[in-house]
Amino acid sequence: MGSFFQLVGPNQAVQLFGVKLVGVNAVTAKKLLFSAVFVLIVYLIGQLLRWIARPNERDHHSKRIVFWTRQGISITTTVLIVIGLVSVWFDNPATLTTAAGMVTAGLAFALQRVVTAFAGYLVILRGKSFSVGDRITMGGIRGDVIELNFFQTVIMEMGQPAEGDSGDPMWVQARQYTGRIVRVTNATIFDEPIYNYTREFPYIWEEMRLPIPYTANREKAEQILLEAARRHTVEIARMSQGALQELESRYAMKPSELEPQVFWRLTDNWVEMTVRFIVPDYGIRSIKSAMSREILKSFDEAGIGIASGTYEVVGMPPLKVQLTAQS
Repeated sequence: MGSFFQLVGPNQAVQLFGVKLVGVNAVTAKKLLFSAVFVLIVYLIGQLLRWIARPNERDHHSKRIVFWTRQGISITTTVLIVIGLVSVWFDNPATLTTAAGMVTAGLAFALQRVVTAFAGYLVILRGKSFSVGDRITMGGIRGDVIELNFFQTVIMEMGQPAEGDSGDPMWVQARQYTGRIVRVTNATIFDEPIYNYTREFPYIWEEMRLPIPYTANREKAEQILLEAARRHTVEIARMSQGALQELESRYAMKPSELEPQVFWRLTDNWVEMTVRFIVPDYGIRSIKSAMSREILKSFDEAGIGIASGTYEVVGMPPLKVQLTAQS
């Protein structure tokens, strides 16, 4: 033991295997040991609290409670560790002020993106921009937030219709999971807008466009569209009424129509009918698929076709064939 660990000199410097450690004496060694034990204890307590706060149910509300509980545990343990280490290593306020100034200057220069990402995390929590389980678009990525840490937001990516050259090609042309998990830096909140589909109003307005021939029964086509939309969204419209009223009372926005509507637009080839209706933030593709099946069936029964940009050849010029006899 004597050859392994020794305290030498008037300052009792630590020596391991005959190698003198610069700046490490009996006092600093005790501080190092105490710091390691303190950090370990706080870390284990934090892990225990996270285990206790694990989700017992799979419903959306339970996940939100667990998320915010874990965020509080992470912030509390981090603050405790910082305060504890500062208390152990800085017993002189003047030394603490000098060290804090140097560390702050170094961080501001060398870790600008990291500091900005952490600041974005604080803004997300304080500004209530989004929470775990929310459906958002952040940094060009649309999907559901499945995790939020100090520096990154983890999103389960969803497909979306192709709109120009947006970078990585998307093979799922609908609001359904692609299977990719994307990590976006929290600093994005300072540079780009954040679209939240579920935070304040968990419903969105959707549209379906259908080209109807000018020769078709246009009034009947409009009636079919309205009946299909009402049949599949009437309960949704009733449920969203209270949420919309709460949103209108909180923000300066005009009242919106929740009942399905059909809008007409004249084109060179057909009448474009657009049926507008409200749907929940989840399961939109299934609702539109069921409506499409019902609309097509009703159109077939009413003898209404879907217009298309096809061409019909109605006549041919006369052809004159001349045969030459061969000898």
